Amino acid sequence: MRHLRPLIVGCAAAGLAVSVPGIASAHPKPSPPRTVSTSVGAPFNLEVHGSRVLVADGGAGLVGSVGRNGTISPLVSGVPGASGVATRGAWLAYTSTVSDESTMENFASGVHVRRPGGGTVYADTTAYEAKHNPDAVNSYGPQTEDPCVTDVLGPKYTGALDSHAYSVARNGNSWLLADAGANDLLSVTDSGRISTVAVFPPQPHTVTADQADALGMPGCVAGTTYNFEPVPTDVEVGPGGEIYVTTLPGGPEGPELGARGALWKVNPSTHKITKLADGFAGATNLAIGKHGNVYVAELFGGKISVVNHGRVSTLVNLPGVVSVETAPNGTVYAGTMGQDATTPGSIVEIRGGKICTRHRVR
Repeated sequence: MRHLRPLIVGCAAAGLAVSVPGIASAHPKPSPPRTVSTSVGAPFNLEVHGSRVLVADGGAGLVGSVGRNGTISPLVSGVPGASGVATRGAWLAYTSTVSDESTMENFASGVHVRRPGGGTVYADTTAYEAKHNPDAVNSYGPQTEDPCVTDVLGPKYTGALDSHAYSVARNGNSWLLADAGANDLLSVTDSGRISTVAVFPPQPHTVTADQADALGMPGCVAGTTYNFEPVPTDVEVGPGGEIYVTTLPGGPEGPELGARGALWKVNPSTHKITKLADGFAGATNLAIGKHGNVYVAELFGGKISVVNHGRVSTLVNLPGVVSVETAPNGTVYAGTMGQDATTPGSIVEIRGGKICTRHRVR
């Protein structure tokens, strides 16, 4: 039932618990979003680089810099399925994916690492997936062999060969990649060598009778646990080196099955994966803020949420939000998709609205 897991970015290239308990105090409302640019089509990822905001625009197929007048100055053009961008000093990394939009099949995907002064190395994640297929250890689909169920939902299956190099982040002297097709987190060196950091677990959901009825499925499906694929959508590295990842649940997130996107933490030493929060409606991007804040863009929820020491709140309602990033001064930048054919995408900035936390001593 792999067709249930298409990523929302298919239009261009084809979902905080912590050890220290805290009490989040009331926080001031942020300023209304201020539009920085409307010269984007699908701003899937943003990067703050010094005084510049960079964007990976899957609609225009480019990685560019946002000018003060809102224009986009291309840094790299002709990037099929552009979706990820990251910097490290004068280094630039960005992702590309070649797909058949009618079938959602990805033919080629990878990370481009551009060296200071020129020269680009390509890390081929499609080839890596074909050779290693890390999520082959996972079992997906209905966790039953009842013919009545499998006739509708299909049989169990293990991780299929698929790569969608979606988001990239700097990590010391290398790069991290959230692969939305392979369901894993990869490390990429400047020379293009790829290794597996973590494979995300299946996302189980037990179908209720009401849900089966709403989806037009027979009664035998009720009570069935279906293991959906995890779909990593973004990766960021926190101040202490811990890795944060957002995932979509690989299936419907509408009223039928509910909001099931999630935020995860990956230990950089042990590679242990811990779920920090869930219940996000289309967790397509994240950003690390100050004061323990993690921002999550909820595309289907039309808002940016804040996760702070186990508590989730809304920073701002923002229809069409698909990406979020922060600047060192605390400013939050976000990218939105156009709401229809006549409405362009946008990049906005949001100031204020920080959350302060008091910790209990024990």
